[in-house]
Amino acid sequence: MTEPPLLEVAGLSVDFATRRGVVRAVRDVDLSLRAGECLAVVGESGSGKSVTARALLGLAGAGARVRARTLSFEGRDLRRLSGREWRRLRGRRIGYVLQDALTSLDPLRRVGHEVAEALEVHGLAGRDDLDDQVIGLLAEAGVPDPDVRFLQYPHELSGGLRQRALIASAIAARPSLLIADEPTTALDVTVQAQVLDLLRARARAGTAVLLISHDLAVVARLADHVAVLYAGLVVERGPADALLRAPAHPYTADLLAAVPAVDGPARELPLARTGPPAAGGCPYAPRCALADDRCRAEPPPPVPYGPGREVRCFHAGRERPAPASGAAAPPRVKDHAVVSVRGITKRYRSPGGSWRTAVDDVSFDLRAGEALGLVGESGSGKSTTARIVLAEIAPDAGTVLLDGEAWSAPRERARRARRSRIQLVDQDPLSSFDPRFTVERVVGEAVPGRMPRRLRRDRVAGLLAEVGLDDALLDRRPAQLSGGQRQRVAIARALAPGPEVIVCDEPVSALDVTVQAQILALLARLRREAGVALLFISHDLGVVRQVCDRVAVMKDGALVETGDVADVFRAPRAAYTAELLAAVPRIDVGRTAGRAAPAMNLEGLP
Repeated sequence: MTEPPLLEVAGLSVDFATRRGVVRAVRDVDLSLRAGECLAVVGESGSGKSVTARALLGLAGAGARVRARTLSFEGRDLRRLSGREWRRLRGRRIGYVLQDALTSLDPLRRVGHEVAEALEVHGLAGRDDLDDQVIGLLAEAGVPDPDVRFLQYPHELSGGLRQRALIASAIAARPSLLIADEPTTALDVTVQAQVLDLLRARARAGTAVLLISHDLAVVARLADHVAVLYAGLVVERGPADALLRAPAHPYTADLLAAVPAVDGPARELPLARTGPPAAGGCPYAPRCALADDRCRAEPPPPVPYGPGREVRCFHAGRERPAPASGAAAPPRVKDHAVVSVRGITKRYRSPGGSWRTAVDDVSFDLRAGEALGLVGESGSGKSTTARIVLAEIAPDAGTVLLDGEAWSAPRERARRARRSRIQLVDQDPLSSFDPRFTVERVVGEAVPGRMPRRLRRDRVAGLLAEVGLDDALLDRRPAQLSGGQRQRVAIARALAPGPEVIVCDEPVSALDVTVQAQILALLARLRREAGVALLFISHDLGVVRQVCDRVAVMKDGALVETGDVADVFRAPRAAYTAELLAAVPRIDVGRTAGRAAPAMNLEGLP
């Protein structure tokens, strides 16, 4: 007898009332998940993935209207739960890993106390063994030196370590369902592999995993089934292997086509097409290369498409037109170094009193118009190096020059006039925004010069358009944006002063692949047209392969290998670099992108 689903959802819809009317964030979504299975929900930023996850936890928000024909977990009707019953369920039976690790952890509590909370609240550990259990959970989540990290505060950890601490907190009570919203966003490839192994082990032990992700390589490695969301609607669903190898919906195929490859020559990524939403028709029609009048007039119904598959498309399986050929001219890299780093070293005192070397005698040059990738595991010293380059912190030894002039040594007052020449795109955009400010003010403060408010607003709207955002977001606050939208606002703010150098610390980690393609194309255009240099820090080696001219690999604070990115990725000299490349999750995009399953005759469908 088939075991009944642990989670069963039918007809889930979530609406939000706004000043401009009702926004339908999720529309008629059906999901089913059994114990030991992993279901991945994928789609672009703003497609409704996170809203769906929060609705399953009773956390859609005070202004949300949640409706469903069926919404059950372990046989209980979630629509009828009281606030107290929800609190008993969350953490104990349903674990939740959010995508914003820094803002999800209490900055005033040590990491160990944060992870211990679920054990204490649900009475799952006594005082005598609580600390040992927490240290064990941190180790299980891949946190190095867990007894040391136990005593640290979130701001003392790298982005990857914070994300792993959040995962340790989510699995502390051994829930039967784990909802993971972008659980590997801030992680380097080796730690990402550890976390995926951890989630897979939880699934094999019987935990149901609902994975929310824009990273299709992660989905390919972990998921049993995939549901693809666009504009709140499931446009395609089915077994992961079949769906990723032969996508039926043009949107799924476009997602796969935009995945950067770590091996082989870098590809010019396709830009996401834009257009107004279809009124009454397929929501993807304004961007679809196959759309016709019928697509723009009628909503395609869900129809069976092979074993266990379903798709909403009148043209499912049709070959898409080949993209226009012709790559843009490569950026012009000049000979002079705009940033020179010479022998910088930085040490920190650990909670136990010992000293830890975060950056150890690092030197490199960044030339005008060049993109230099800085890669390595979480905690390898990448972000500390970036902070020294930005003169946010001073090195204990060594120096940084900006256009040949001292940059790290002078006092801040002497640097202030040159601050606009070097800008940062941070990996935690929400924490860098004033939550009281609107998007217009967040970006507008970085626009140089005095000008009337109307002109400044137009300038901000233009910057938002450059990063793929609509001016309808001008009056929103950071908390009202999706993770991908916040990241794009951060990039727009960095572009505002017209800098010579942009330090990009995981600039596309929160973005889906099609928006990521837009941002990477934008950065390439800035390099070509304005000669902007990029210090590009990323755990995504496929993105580094796509963006960068050279790469520098860091381990334990030191540089272990530098060189042309194509040469290093093709034939790494350092064993550590080879380990990083071997850990990269891959999709066989050569067999997937641009190629679909055999076409079905959908004529005559209502």
